[in-house]
Amino acid sequence: MYKILTLNNICVAGLERFPRDKYEIASEISKPDAILLRSYNMHDYAAPSSLKAIGRAGAGVNNIPVAEYTQRGIPVFNAPGANSNAVKELVLAAMLLSARNIGPAWEFARSLNGSDEEIDKIVEAKKKDFVGIELSGRTLGVVGLGAIGVKVANAALALGMKVIGYDPHITVTNAWQLHSDVKGTASMSEVLASSDFVTVHVPLVDATRNIIDAKRLAKARPGITILNFARPGIADEEAVLAAINSGKVRSYICDFPTNLLKDCSRVITLPHLGASTEEAEENCAVMVAEQVRDFLELGTIRNSVNFPDMHLPEGDAAHRMLVSNANVPHMIERISAAVANANINIVDMLNRSRGEVACTMLDLQSPVPQSVLEEISAIKGVLNVRELKLR
Repeated sequence: MYKILTLNNICVAGLERFPRDKYEIASEISKPDAILLRSYNMHDYAAPSSLKAIGRAGAGVNNIPVAEYTQRGIPVFNAPGANSNAVKELVLAAMLLSARNIGPAWEFARSLNGSDEEIDKIVEAKKKDFVGIELSGRTLGVVGLGAIGVKVANAALALGMKVIGYDPHITVTNAWQLHSDVKGTASMSEVLASSDFVTVHVPLVDATRNIIDAKRLAKARPGITILNFARPGIADEEAVLAAINSGKVRSYICDFPTNLLKDCSRVITLPHLGASTEEAEENCAVMVAEQVRDFLELGTIRNSVNFPDMHLPEGDAAHRMLVSNANVPHMIERISAAVANANINIVDMLNRSRGEVACTMLDLQSPVPQSVLEEISAIKGVLNVRELKLR
């Protein structure tokens, strides 16, 4: 019986992916095999020694100390792309909100007093204060062409916009999904200089922190609108506000309210609504639940942010061993030697690496004695060893 601990409310559709005859799931449970969460902050969380996997029902993992779990040989799974349509639709809505000054206009309309005839006269006199712009024919710059960025770019084309994109690390899969009319650019600065709107869809890492800063904004096209539905920290808020006050930036829309931003008339802040749709929450929960289950039962690794993808089709072997270790020489031969010395035949093997971490999966004809597991665990550089019974 596997035990799953939930640190946040997880959509029922995801929890139903775990058969009740094999899994126990609760918000309070001892010695869990896996943890499922959404926004819970795990940086101060004391994870139990029984933990084998972490599943984040969403894309970002800034609330999880990934490096710490990597050193313990624990894969962290997320759900990339599961909320991409929800974020895409919110980005489009945000562009329309800013382009047509809908926020200030709505507040104005809500403040009106008097008879209907009096209100009508005020509206006719004041509507010129909320004149906006149309999206058609404008240029949208998309920074980060992952699952979300590709959808945003393609949808903007359908609205009649010109679209340019910047992503030096775009995958082949995402490149195939990107419309051929999206033009590539060589730098972030070029995107800002060429766009009427810029939307950013990148993770928050050292290389992306404050990528929208005073230096780049100085080279931006006058009247640019900036959208940030990725992560706080992507844009230097003080630099953005200074650019708004100088007239360089028309407006800033983000999903992360702060005291600095919330009262600025040219800023729209939303309460982290990017993935807050019923459909996205269900998609994320289902996706990460299936990944965690596959890992616990088969050792399969898909969409881990810290481990390589691993998939070995089930064959005739009834026993499987998964070893995670530092990506250093001689590991495979040491692991194989320990197995061979126990007179266990290896039916199939898969080895993959990702940065400083490697994984080896072995299908075996017979069970692995505890002494062999302990011998492999004692090899310098081995992070974790686990035996699975496939049938």
